[in-house]
Amino acid sequence: MYQNYKNVELVKPSGLELKDRLVGVQRVTKVTKGGRAFGFSAIVVVGDENGVVGHGLGKSKEVADAIAKAVEDAKKNLVRIPLNKATLPHEQKGKYGGARVYLQPASHGTGVIAGGAVRAVLEAVGVHDVLSKSQGSSNPHNVVKATFDALLRLRDARTIAAQRGISLEKVFKG
Repeated sequence: MYQNYKNVELVKPSGLELKDRLVGVQRVTKVTKGGRAFGFSAIVVVGDENGVVGHGLGKSKEVADAIAKAVEDAKKNLVRIPLNKATLPHEQKGKYGGARVYLQPASHGTGVIAGGAVRAVLEAVGVHDVLSKSQGSSNPHNVVKATFDALLRLRDARTIAAQRGISLEKVFKG
């Protein structure tokens, strides 16, 4: 799932206090010769509000079962996101399908300026000050994945220094 990203740190769910946020529940219908069969699909974001986050999809005939399956799926896809205190290290764009998300760090006290699915992901990560814009598709599945795309592309100063083989001071001096 995260093969296209260079420095993704996968995290095991054991020992973490994870909080789950329900992004959306959709009722899906399958038409058969015997009539309509209804089911539910749920998308959930889990995080420890300290840089670890994951998302999952669950499908079932019952809403509660779909949400439980989504939470289990999300716990299997946990990743660590680099944070700079309560905001992001730098601005970043993310894209998935028709959804595009733009994330920008903000000064202390700004709050999470984001809507719907983007807000759920950012709050689960533990970002408290950020500006964001979601463009294109508003499908919550794709918006969550586009937000993850942006977050997984973030790099902190130490990572950049290590990749370039220079000291941390040189990263800031240019």
